[in-house]
Amino acid sequence: MNAIMNFMKRNYKVLLVVAALSVALWSFIPRTDKNDPEKDKLLLELLSFVINKGHYAPKDIDDNFSKGVYKDYLNALDPSKRFFLQSDIDEFSKYETLIDDQIRNKELTFFDLTYNRLMQRMEESKSYYKGILEKPFDYNVDESFNIDYEKMPYAKNTAELKEKWRKQIKLSTLSSLTERLKLQEDKANGIKEEPAVDEDETVDPIAKPKETAKDEAPKSFDQLEKETRENSLKSLNEYFGFVKDLTRDDYFSVFVNTIAESFDPHTSYLAPEDKDKFDVSISGKFDGIGARLQKKNDFTEITELISGGPAWRGKQLEAGDIILKVGQGKEEPVDVVGMRIDDVVKKIKGPKGTEVRLTVKKVDGSMKVISIIRDVVEIEETYAKSSVVRKDGKLYGIIYLPKFYIDFENKDSRDAGKDIAIEIDRLKKQGVEGLVFDVRDNGGGSLRTVVDIAGLFIDQGPIVQVKSTGKAAEPLPDPDNKIQWDGPLVVMINNFSASASEILAAAIQDYKRGVIIGSKQSYGKGTVQNVIDLNQFVRNSASGDLGALKTTTQKFYRISGGSTQLKGVSSDVEMPDRYSYLDIGERDSEHAMPWDKIEPAKYNVWDRQPNFDKAVANSKKRVTQSPQFKLIDENAKWLGKRKDENEYSLNIDKFRKEQESITAQTKKYKVINEYKNNLEFSSLPYELAMMEKDPVLKEKRKRWHESLEKDAYIEEALNILADLQPDGSVKPTVNLKKKEKLVKS
Repeated sequence: MNAIMNFMKRNYKVLLVVAALSVALWSFIPRTDKNDPEKDKLLLELLSFVINKGHYAPKDIDDNFSKGVYKDYLNALDPSKRFFLQSDIDEFSKYETLIDDQIRNKELTFFDLTYNRLMQRMEESKSYYKGILEKPFDYNVDESFNIDYEKMPYAKNTAELKEKWRKQIKLSTLSSLTERLKLQEDKANGIKEEPAVDEDETVDPIAKPKETAKDEAPKSFDQLEKETRENSLKSLNEYFGFVKDLTRDDYFSVFVNTIAESFDPHTSYLAPEDKDKFDVSISGKFDGIGARLQKKNDFTEITELISGGPAWRGKQLEAGDIILKVGQGKEEPVDVVGMRIDDVVKKIKGPKGTEVRLTVKKVDGSMKVISIIRDVVEIEETYAKSSVVRKDGKLYGIIYLPKFYIDFENKDSRDAGKDIAIEIDRLKKQGVEGLVFDVRDNGGGSLRTVVDIAGLFIDQGPIVQVKSTGKAAEPLPDPDNKIQWDGPLVVMINNFSASASEILAAAIQDYKRGVIIGSKQSYGKGTVQNVIDLNQFVRNSASGDLGALKTTTQKFYRISGGSTQLKGVSSDVEMPDRYSYLDIGERDSEHAMPWDKIEPAKYNVWDRQPNFDKAVANSKKRVTQSPQFKLIDENAKWLGKRKDENEYSLNIDKFRKEQESITAQTKKYKVINEYKNNLEFSSLPYELAMMEKDPVLKEKRKRWHESLEKDAYIEEALNILADLQPDGSVKPTVNLKKKEKLVKS
């Protein structure tokens, strides 16, 4: 999630206190050599000190804290429990309540023990997988493997650990083998619908199909089985080759990050390299595929596609997909299960124009290989955009805001607040009679911009309350008393609307200014983070770059008093989506800060929308009766059940039947994506003129409008706008002072 950064100046006083205290501690740090353990001790002490002094809700570093770090750290080192033995865990356990003491005393005994043992176990495991893949698997044996690693016990001995490796590898090769068999069978039967991508074949979306493919002789089962084992061996060899390149510093960062994240999910240590990545991410422009990832146990999951990026344009990758393998062009794909997320990112990123192939497990359980040509992920698609649509003789406006962007270094540059005001002005000139504000998948951004944007819809009053430790909450008011839009308003949210998006939705809801529709509740991130450069606290040291700390310093509260933390914002009209029964949101994160409430601020509820309650009631009735939403809810329930199905048969006949059943069920829900709302969306005149000279922009808007035409949620938002109209003819007015004219478009 995007950290909300514009309270940096206000927080600077807090940081100065930390800095002042730290000067006394760190003015005379002894010089150390690069990679010397003394640097690690310095980092450990400095990190815990800064977190405790600067964090919004610092925790006592005691035995309970130690137990939490112990559990999370071991899970981070060996999430699939394929390296450590139970005897190792028994040996480590004596430190379960001593990590707090080690932090205070700058001792590295526990870290050194776990690091050295992991290196030993990893080296031993190389012989396991090589021995397993030397001979064919017996796929007729009736056995299974459960991938619920959290509940899985550690292996009691080496023999048991080897057996675990055997089943893990067998499951991976069985998945590849069944896909190869299906490809061959489909080819023999002349089935050409939805051609799959072979693991070792690069697909060029522009190139013509191979003419020789139909003449290739079918391969025997033994040949295909051998090929899958060979590919598995290559993937594991490359994985261990990659692991070999990791340094002690890399693993120490894992340890330190476990300590940091024990305070809350958004507090983390940024090693020097990670700090550079963070700076790049703030700029919003990089070479890659345009996808955001997160680690879930042993897996890397797609959490968001960046609008306009290669993955978004490809329309194949989606949020919720699990990345299993990554291939570079025609090279063999590498198994990334169990790999650190930073390492997965390194493999996925690359120069513009190069190809990356992702083997993913879709949300429905099916497997797919997706080819993506890397490109520059354009910052333009992080900007606001708008469209108009005519429905039942009335014209309505749609504004989509992907993030609350701002350039802190240049006050004259574009920011979301100024751009939204301009878009509203443009839409008014077209004569729109209602406005849909879409912040679905918007992870947040600048606090200042969300305050400015919410202020466009009310005359005056507070937008959000912000609280620092030990201080009274500070209401942040609408900066002026003008109303940029006073007509019917609908705000769209989903599970991934977070932080600043939740501030906007909460303010609109508390004022009863508009109708909030979408997922049952938004993400639930109600905290502010600041990035603190740790090097500023150290003088006269040759320790090298110490990196930075991203730490939570403040908390948001609605003007009605409740926090947006954990609970998020509940929709006025709850609409089913495919994630309704999945664990998504802050509430499902480890160490999430609690929900609480403070005194409400003083504000007046909007009284110019007499049809509000009627519009909400009508919408709920339509959603309940809609065949499309009924099918979406049915699909969501099925996906919710699927997430708990962790047992996989290793018998090829049973495995294929399971996959066929999943495929059949998936086909049933394909009609969801075939939905058409029979509405036609178009760009505004200024953008149509730009499209004449910019074919890329034209294609982007075409794709956006195509998605809107398939969007049942947008359709219902427009239905609500129609219901909010007092008599179907009232047009919104605007209360602008002459001296407060907007920037001309």
